[in-house]
Amino acid sequence: MNMKAQKPIKNPQQKLDLAKADTLNCQACGNYLFITSTIIKKISAIMSPNGQEGLVPIEVFSCGNCGQVPTEMLKGTGLEPAEPKLDS
Repeated sequence: MNMKAQKPIKNPQQKLDLAKADTLNCQACGNYLFITSTIIKKISAIMSPNGQEGLVPIEVFSCGNCGQVPTEMLKGTGLEPAEPKLDS
């Protein structure tokens, strides 16, 4: 049996040019700054794998200006996108 230590395989890292990446903007107000927000889902004991009620946090990003959550972030959460609020 060969007990010699093996050298780790090196994967050359590609340089990522973020200047060429698309910037995500808020669909409601056009802002490009987002903050992390948490959606909390309450799971009933019937649905829970361990038979107990539980809370499941789902981290999403919301607009730092108007609070709108991008539509693609809501997929799979069971929530519908909120309609943007119009100022009176």
